[in-house]
Amino acid sequence: MKTLLRASAVALLLLGGGRLAAQESGIPVGSKAPAVTVNDLEGKPVDLGRYIGKQPVLLEFWATWCELCEELLPRVRAAQAAYASKVEFIGVNVTVNQTRDRVRRYVDSHQPGFRTLYDDQGTSIRAYKVPTTSYVVVIDRAGKVAYTGTGGTQDLEGVLRRVTQD
Repeated sequence: MKTLLRASAVALLLLGGGRLAAQESGIPVGSKAPAVTVNDLEGKPVDLGRYIGKQPVLLEFWATWCELCEELLPRVRAAQAAYASKVEFIGVNVTVNQTRDRVRRYVDSHQPGFRTLYDDQGTSIRAYKVPTTSYVVVIDRAGKVAYTGTGGTQDLEGVLRRVTQD
């Protein structure tokens, strides 16, 4: 029952967000990025502290059914192609109406260009105050949140250019 309530709360949070402008909600820009641990698709824990504070990180909170995530995907791929050597790209699947197998099939067919995590415990969703899917958090090399935004037309190139020049 507790899992069902948590999933329902996350679903309401994610589905109710709609299109938000950058920095309207979620973790505040300028705050220290939480170095939480989230499982990968094999169920193995991944400590985000391995990356945060060492190099810039782009986190996208997404789902296979998210239309805005699909719209954002070409921008994520282009950013990853341009900045893969300077930025760690991590896609956190929010697991609402998702199974590991469904996410694996999606990743295999769409090749999103990021390391995929499966947040079935809601750890990173709570830590980053995720308002909706297609939510992107860019963390600078000092471990501070440099950008947050939602939607399919985010300027990832501009923010990554800025955080890789610092």
